[in-house]
Amino acid sequence: QVQLVESGGGLVQPGGSLRLSCAASGSIFSFFAVGWYRQAPGNERELVARIMRGGSTSYADSVKGRFTISRDNAKNTVYLQMNSLKSEDTAVYFCNGVQRDATVYWGQGTQVTVSS
Repeated sequence: QVQLVESGGGLVQPGGSLRLSCAASGSIFSFFAVGWYRQAPGNERELVARIMRGGSTSYADSVKGRFTISRDNAKNTVYLQMNSLKSEDTAVYFCNGVQRDATVYWGQGTQVTVSS
């Protein structure tokens, strides 16, 4: 069974940057798609960015131009580079992987807090 482990969260000031990592215990190519979701207190979990096995990417409108999702195949890791962070980006960020048979895996989450 594949595991996903997030890291890189923390406290950052508005306008700052963070890079989140999602490391897979097996091949990242075992996933049809890998996405980053976030959930703020009292809110639904929402999709932030997704990268498909073929490399295509998509983003939520709220993060377009500020966040970038990428993949390092050799390290079996997906990254989320977050720039120009805003207080409304504060949330727990989760990595999600979907395999071709529709099996879904979630990481444990990493807290991102944007505050002065």
